[in-house]
Amino acid sequence: MPLSLWMSLAAVCAMGAMSPGPSLALVLRHTLGGGRVPGMAAALSHALGVGFYALLTVWGLGALIVRFPTLFQGIIWAGAGYLAWLGIKSLRAGRGAMLAASAAETTRVQAVSEGFLVALGNPKLILFFVALLSQFVTPETSLAGKAVIVATAMLIDGGWYVLVAMSLSHSRVLPWLQARAHWIHRLTGVMLLGLALRVALGPLG
Repeated sequence: MPLSLWMSLAAVCAMGAMSPGPSLALVLRHTLGGGRVPGMAAALSHALGVGFYALLTVWGLGALIVRFPTLFQGIIWAGAGYLAWLGIKSLRAGRGAMLAASAAETTRVQAVSEGFLVALGNPKLILFFVALLSQFVTPETSLAGKAVIVATAMLIDGGWYVLVAMSLSHSRVLPWLQARAHWIHRLTGVMLLGLALRVALGPLG
């Protein structure tokens, strides 16, 4: 893959990773609940989900969705339902003036499972790969070129959210966030429910 083309790919992946959404809310929640390790675990498992969709894309996900639009709609509705469930969960965790320790507590296993599932159930991520990443794949793209595309998407996504988790878990940053965790949970819950509603009403803009 030419360097100029790879730089365009990296820029697209970086913009997708850095855009606010449920992925950022997920890493934030697990970092608040368990510290640096669960936050990084969520970030890395999310990157695996991103890599899975990138792999499907280079294998022809776009063509599959054009041929079977009902299947794609089913994925969208499933993703919207999961986002709504996460939003309700965050709102319930945010009740009261302060969070109890058990309400915000999280484990590595929970972080890994939710990180992967949020990536798989995020309709915005599906549309991102189908609409953008597939443009870098042609019938002439070699196996090595496809591997570079998948690896780039995974590394940029994982690297960004690991950086987020490390920054949030800093000794001076995390206590400040934990003191305001009830508001953060409410904000992320509303954001997740809003995204789920937007997906249910129509395609993302």
